[in-house]
Amino acid sequence: MEQAEAHNGSGAGDASSAGAAGARPPTTPEGMALAYGSLVLMALLPIFFGALRSVSCAKGKNASDMPETITSRDAARFPIVASCTLLGLYLFFKIFSQEYINLLLSMYFFVLGILALSHTISPVMNKFFPVNFPNKQYQLLFTQGSGESKEEADRGENDVVAFVAEIVNYEFDTKDLVCLAMSSIVGVWYLLRKHWIANNLFGLAFSLNGVELLHLNNVSTGCILLGGLFVYDVFWVFGTNVMVTVAKSFEAPIKLVFPQDLLEKGLEADNFAMLGLGDIVIPGIFIALLLRFDISLKRNTHTYFYTSFVAYIFGLGLTIFIMHIFKHAQPALLYLVPACIGFPLLVALVKGEVAEMFSYESSAEILPHTPRLTHFPSVSGSPSSLADSMQQTLSCSHRRRQQNPSAM
Repeated sequence: MEQAEAHNGSGAGDASSAGAAGARPPTTPEGMALAYGSLVLMALLPIFFGALRSVSCAKGKNASDMPETITSRDAARFPIVASCTLLGLYLFFKIFSQEYINLLLSMYFFVLGILALSHTISPVMNKFFPVNFPNKQYQLLFTQGSGESKEEADRGENDVVAFVAEIVNYEFDTKDLVCLAMSSIVGVWYLLRKHWIANNLFGLAFSLNGVELLHLNNVSTGCILLGGLFVYDVFWVFGTNVMVTVAKSFEAPIKLVFPQDLLEKGLEADNFAMLGLGDIVIPGIFIALLLRFDISLKRNTHTYFYTSFVAYIFGLGLTIFIMHIFKHAQPALLYLVPACIGFPLLVALVKGEVAEMFSYESSAEILPHTPRLTHFPSVSGSPSSLADSMQQTLSCSHRRRQQNPSAM
């Protein structure tokens, strides 16, 4: 997780200006207001639309778009895993050349960013395709199996049924390929220029996909996750310089940035304020859970969703205010977690629905067999799709043996 902070151009999107930081003119109040206001707006967009898409995602039947459920066990381990990852990155930047590390990371996020952006714009772009557009269906399937070969299974010449593990099972069509091509243009732009607009397009796509595809199974799990990352964020920002060092050295679209000197320098501005994607996605998946809880109540109101959404705005605004007053990087979750948990809980207390809120099970009600968080959701197949595939393989093999008794 990263924090909202005033970034003076010594890393992130403009590493070349570190030596000139002291020669910059002071940031104007108008520039700061524009930068922080834009960061708040950019943070709200993926939370709002990601939460709405999480509802339709949970009800969908496409295996490639199935959500990943975070359990209480996953939530308890997450701060530990995140701390080890953060410390590992810090040591890497201290030991090895920052240039080569960022080159590898840029290639990695180049691929992930294209996939995430393509998935994000696909529903919108589908509305612009003509009705007679020649749309063809495709499937990318990569399996690992043992036992009989595929040819033997087709002929039914072996009684041993193969165990086939789906490593990649991704369904797409021609429209998706068009979106992928458009996203690749942004990817090349980011890879060559590291421009802050390309960075933000990827960052927004990562955030929206995270809120849409990562589902908390219940409110208790959400409280465990947010509480653990609350401690994580406070410790690594206030207790050490690790968080700030990694944030400034890490040249990847894991943060939203906006220049505070945009009014003076235009699109080539380089004095950035930034907000880590974790400060968007982590509260965002909790807010999305409350939206699904609202829908489960079947009251045609979204009280808890709007309450938590307003709480997020309040917490983020308070983060920026405190940061501006003390002129020091702030752990955004220090203010976002109490607001996002406290406001909806207070509403539940007033309405007498605390027990109902904490007994709500998102995965059990909307998607009974949602897989646990194990891999990147938009690429790998899920355990449930693997089970379906194995069941289909067994039934097909059985039918072939019945139709060809002489082959046995």
